[in-house]
Amino acid sequence: MEKAKILLVEDDTNLGIVIKDNLEDKGYKVNLCTDGKIGLQSFYEDRVDLCIFDVMLPKKDGFSLAEEIRQTDQHTPIIFLTAKALQEDRIKGFKVGADDYITKPFSMEEFSLRIEAVLRRCQEIGNRVEDRSEFLLGEYVFSYNNLSLTKNENKQSLTRKEADILRLLCINQNEVLKREIVLNIVWGNDDYFLGRSLDVFITKLRKYLKEDSSVQIANIHGVGFKLIVK
Repeated sequence: MEKAKILLVEDDTNLGIVIKDNLEDKGYKVNLCTDGKIGLQSFYEDRVDLCIFDVMLPKKDGFSLAEEIRQTDQHTPIIFLTAKALQEDRIKGFKVGADDYITKPFSMEEFSLRIEAVLRRCQEIGNRVEDRSEFLLGEYVFSYNNLSLTKNENKQSLTRKEADILRLLCINQNEVLKREIVLNIVWGNDDYFLGRSLDVFITKLRKYLKEDSSVQIANIHGVGFKLIVK
């Protein structure tokens, strides 16, 4: 059975290399990043089976990194590494979606066993099942795999980017989806000019959905969008 692919974000270069080498010796594939911003970009670019984040990271701390990931991915397990042993930090870690919390210093043997336990637990509850690809939006049926939006017998074909954006909205239905999340996932970065392109795509999606008043893509000023299905 193929070993898991791991995203490791640790700003202590020496520790990061030690962890990476030990995990690779056990057959895991490891991508090591040294700051939270690069770590987030790496997560968007390459599907992984497990995330390991140091809490204290430059540019974007581990908690913020996990919070952003959990907006679009509720499944990929996350383990936090920290030098802190404060109870409030552990509680915060679990609140933002951590599957485990390991305090430094730790033995590599224990570390490896904790990783195996998290991966095994996630597999047992079906945590690695593909995200949903079909959604019911009022009178519409959105098929991500077929790039289509259907109402009764009327079928609207979608481009890949239109489908990618609508799927993110569906996954976060009735919740605010941040603009930068969409831009990073669909385009690879959150450049200002790409933001203008995103607005054009949102306008198109609103047009496709206009025949059902119970479905609305609301603009949350300065933050992002919300797919509202009444």
